[in-house]
Amino acid sequence: MPTRTYPTSQLDVAADLLALLRDTTTERRPDIQLEALTLAVAADLPVLLWGEPGIGKTAALGRLAAALDLPLTTVIASVHEPSDFSGLPVVGDDPAEQGVPMAPPDWAVRLVKAGRGLLFLDELSTAPPAVQAALLRVVLERRIGALRLPPGVRIVAAANPRSSAADGWELSAPLANRFVHLQWTHDHEVVLRGLGGTWPRATLPRLDPERLPEAVDFARRAVCGLLGGRPGLVHRLPSGEARRGGPWPSPRSWEMTQCLVAFATAAGSSREVLSLLVRGTVGDGPGLELLACVDRMDLPDPELLLADPEGAELPERGDLRQAALDGVVEAVRARPDQARWDAAWALLVRALETGAPDLVVVPASTLASLRQEDWDVPTAIDRLAGVVSLSRRADQAADRGADRAPGGVAKARVGGGR
Repeated sequence: MPTRTYPTSQLDVAADLLALLRDTTTERRPDIQLEALTLAVAADLPVLLWGEPGIGKTAALGRLAAALDLPLTTVIASVHEPSDFSGLPVVGDDPAEQGVPMAPPDWAVRLVKAGRGLLFLDELSTAPPAVQAALLRVVLERRIGALRLPPGVRIVAAANPRSSAADGWELSAPLANRFVHLQWTHDHEVVLRGLGGTWPRATLPRLDPERLPEAVDFARRAVCGLLGGRPGLVHRLPSGEARRGGPWPSPRSWEMTQCLVAFATAAGSSREVLSLLVRGTVGDGPGLELLACVDRMDLPDPELLLADPEGAELPERGDLRQAALDGVVEAVRARPDQARWDAAWALLVRALETGAPDLVVVPASTLASLRQEDWDVPTAIDRLAGVVSLSRRADQAADRGADRAPGGVAKARVGGGR
């Protein structure tokens, strides 16, 4: 029986133990944060991860770089001088003739020689304003001194909120507006699985080549459709310094948003992933308005629904189904005739049979008000009469109960009317 040899040095034993602890695997697991990050990296947009210290931002970047087979270059922004990003002047033999070139740091030279990589700018919020100003050129123009980063290099940064950052600064508005801001939080089960040796795997989104033209058209219609009706959202610089350090709408950030909508559409990403991306680029308010605009674009054409009410496919989500039914009623209002009115009632019956009954109450009441004197009442109305009358009785009962409640809703109404 062969004898087993063991390392004689305790440091060698410690190294073996550390190697076993670092021996982990990965698994495919839904993770909307990681998917949003990977999609933005694929779109070649700078990303800024916001999260408390120790939340796992750096570890996530390491796994992303490994999964994408990109060498990771980490630069701690807070310990560098502005010249480390703008370049150090190197005086040659004849400065008047040759000028004074700006020498880049060694990590930038390595990235250019490699032609590809993931540049991780850590602790961005603890970098002083002068360093942040120097980083503008790195993020926007991808230039460091006299070097230009090659297209194969992606830029991701990380920052801690000012409340938890050591000697933190608010991010300057010009620098903040160049990033896709993603809030990084921990998932309890992901952490447990990871500590057990299995972390989620970051993978590039699978872009469908056949959907690329459609995705670009969809993104352009979504963004232009919103801004066409809301011109005030094109550029809105927040008034507070803290909010200026986050996502806010500008022509630059809307262009980034359009790019992300196209990538998410081509990849078939979920609405949750798209929400993280657009809200992280133009802010919560404009981002939610854009999501609502995207939802309306997905609604079926009211004329197609009226043409075949029995075979109509209505949205599953309640708010989208309500919007689709309201659109049908408005289409009948725009071009009223007996056949279209009857088709709308048939569609409401189908909605009643395939979804929540309360969603048809308002469209049915509005549709009934559009009836002209010479129109016959369709039999489909009988199917809906019970639902509408029951809803009205419930509303009336709720109103009576509120009126009887001492100091309750009735009193609030009196106060609200002053």
